[in-house]
Amino acid sequence: MSQSVKAAAVSPQTTDRPVDVALRDITKLYNGEPAVSGVNLEIERGEFFSILGPSGCGKTTTLRLIGGFEQPSSGDVFIRGDNMSRTPPYRRPVNTVFQSYALFGHMTVAENVAFGLKVKNCPAPECEDRVRHALHLVQMERMSSRYPNQLSGGQQQRVALARALVNRPAVLLLDEPLGALDLKLRKEMQMELSTLHRELGLTFVMVTHDQEEALSLSDRIAVMNQGYVEQIGSPRAIYDRPQTPFVADFIGDTNLLQGQAKLEDDRSAIVTTSSGLCIVVESSEDPLPGLSNDRSVMFSIRPEKIRLSLTPPDNMANCFQGTLQQVMYLGTHQQCIVQLLSGEQLVVRQSEGGSSLSESAPVYASWLPQEGLMLSAAPVQRN
Repeated sequence: MSQSVKAAAVSPQTTDRPVDVALRDITKLYNGEPAVSGVNLEIERGEFFSILGPSGCGKTTTLRLIGGFEQPSSGDVFIRGDNMSRTPPYRRPVNTVFQSYALFGHMTVAENVAFGLKVKNCPAPECEDRVRHALHLVQMERMSSRYPNQLSGGQQQRVALARALVNRPAVLLLDEPLGALDLKLRKEMQMELSTLHRELGLTFVMVTHDQEEALSLSDRIAVMNQGYVEQIGSPRAIYDRPQTPFVADFIGDTNLLQGQAKLEDDRSAIVTTSSGLCIVVESSEDPLPGLSNDRSVMFSIRPEKIRLSLTPPDNMANCFQGTLQQVMYLGTHQQCIVQLLSGEQLVVRQSEGGSSLSESAPVYASWLPQEGLMLSAAPVQRN
């Protein structure tokens, strides 16, 4: 894990699909301070690609650099092989759907969707056909004569999508597109967005801070932190095999424990915490990170990987006694807080059908050596 962010973040192409968007060493400065630093990524044609991260990480700036609303301080933006770094937004083969929708209140739904075509002097018959088709895609044909203030939030979102799609962009940019919707409607729109992506085969690039949204919709995800790309990969790879403590902690929930590593071989190690807790880590696939003995590491274990029991399981390498401090019922599962005798605290997630445990009960927390991850605790070297 001592590799640079740049080296860790660039994800090689795994298919023969052409690249629709490529960012090369992109940096953006505001008043001398970097908002985006040395970003490199490639987005393939037809891919649903999400840029995920906390507020202020640089994800929206990255999207605006692709769309042309910002100019890079250094580096290049390529769209379908052409350098677009200094090309204005209206000349790029992209369209953006904003979180605020940005609909014209004095125009009907049909007029909003047709606006971009009319600016381009599209012939009236073709304009009408394309508007009708775009509204059909988002199931809004019957509301073409309504005004934005007569629509719900979800309906306005559909109109914003239709207005972007009617221009037939090579790349559709989505800036927190569902952020203004309530939870139930957001879930419904996620399904519709996924269906629309499959049907159209367009390249979608979405910015979001919602981890579940990114995991459920994306082919690949770029996780950003403080202007850098920490990791690029499939949702499963990002969740199951995070490359840095930040990614492990940001994506979903995890328990992070700091300790010293003792390497047994290239696929197994023992992590010892300051309290003396000894955790066995094994890799059934890739060799463990090239860490030396007695080096500070972070151990990550997902809450759902931990099993709780009233008696110690047989032949379990990682089994630690503790006390159940809190049980929270969350519908589909229970979330438990366990205080180990060594002093560490673990968050554990059990299915609702799991064993019934009461607070203050002595318990054993256990997991397989292959279910945890060992990550470098040292700051990742930035280029």
